[in-house]
Amino acid sequence: MAMGGFGGWTDPVLGFVLDLAGVPRPRVCVVPTASGDPVGGIEAFRDAFAPPSFRPSVLELFDREVADPAAFLAEQDVVLVPGGNTANLVAIWRRHGVDRAMRSAWEAGVVLAGWSAGGACWFEACTTDSWGRGRADPLEDLLAFVPGSFCPHYDVEPERRPRYRELVAAGSLPDGIACDDAAAVHIVGEELHEAVAWSEGARAWSVRRSADGVVETPIPTRSLLAER
Repeated sequence: MAMGGFGGWTDPVLGFVLDLAGVPRPRVCVVPTASGDPVGGIEAFRDAFAPPSFRPSVLELFDREVADPAAFLAEQDVVLVPGGNTANLVAIWRRHGVDRAMRSAWEAGVVLAGWSAGGACWFEACTTDSWGRGRADPLEDLLAFVPGSFCPHYDVEPERRPRYRELVAAGSLPDGIACDDAAAVHIVGEELHEAVAWSEGARAWSVRRSADGVVETPIPTRSLLAER
């Protein structure tokens, strides 16, 4: 699940993600590398996913205690990756072998989900503000579990939409998917399964290079609000 943004632990999309695990008491792990493993964020996660309904855990890398990330992640039902600095996220994961551990978990059927940096990291490339807030720079050489590029915050950060369209049109980023803040795409294997949204008017978009520049097409997006 790649989400454009995230409003908090009560967002309806989290229920959707947990349902994908298909178990009554899921093991849910948060990997908050992109934001530097913040204590407050970790505490909020533990409060939201407290036992007995959940079996929460955290993979911290700035004060690492887990000796074998691959074995640790393989034990989970759902892995959540919050937003932050995408460039730092990918670099730190590679240094600690978490990139390989994530791939192994994904191939074993663990549900991987994230927003902003945590949504973009699964693709080949993305737009990012890793080098300064308010920017939308191209970032390549991501995990590439999913082909193409990704752009989060499509409807709320002014630079994202025009810059992403420009980068795709120029061939600086491959064709891809953009998500508004309250929208997400569910990828099964390497293929788009569906798009969902949890705010009125939020959408996911296909953005592709064309002979005339770029074509932006809305992806049919199912509202989770009607199912609450």
